[in-house]
Amino acid sequence: MSTRHIVWDWNSTLFHDIDAVIAATNDSFAAVGLPPITLERYRDLYCVPVPRFYEKITGRLPEPDEWTMLDRTFQRSYTRHADACALTPGVDALLAGWQASGRTQSILSLTAHDELLPFVNRFAIERHFLRVDGRIGPAGGGKAEHLARHLTSMAADPATVVVIGDAADDAHAAREVGASAVLYTGGSHSRASLERAGVPVVDTLAEAVALVGG
Repeated sequence: MSTRHIVWDWNSTLFHDIDAVIAATNDSFAAVGLPPITLERYRDLYCVPVPRFYEKITGRLPEPDEWTMLDRTFQRSYTRHADACALTPGVDALLAGWQASGRTQSILSLTAHDELLPFVNRFAIERHFLRVDGRIGPAGGGKAEHLARHLTSMAADPATVVVIGDAADDAHAAREVGASAVLYTGGSHSRASLERAGVPVVDTLAEAVALVGG
């Protein structure tokens, strides 16, 4: 596999925040009377759109008011716990190496745009990216529409693009726009659930970059 541009996912890919995600998920569960979830069970069940994840847990989609509470509680808790999180080990060297090779990269996240930028700026890595885009609009949807807009804003040919992320939705979004994808096991999904997406699955981001840079 060879490509000219990487679209990186942020949460649980470049940013190693899975512990914060689990803590915030359990805080949001507690707010609506649900028992806590383990990392293993989370990885087995997690999906996008996120309300479908809650449906797997409870057997029903959350009501609008319930979803608002779940999302609001999650975001407050996540912000608190994420302060202790760092970049995935080796990210600085991978980003610098890809840029030095003359190829390009960007970030696309389902984190709200205004909340994403301070996280990226905190690690002083924004110089490596053509664009850093977070979610515009309400939470709860998938990445495909956002990815299409992201690539259009850079005039990028999807055939030259690989999405690297930790969720099956990253592969779905890439497929929708005609790009490729590589999925990383260090985040929100188990290897088994990622493999069902039908794209390469790797255990480290270094493996992902080596695969797409071939």
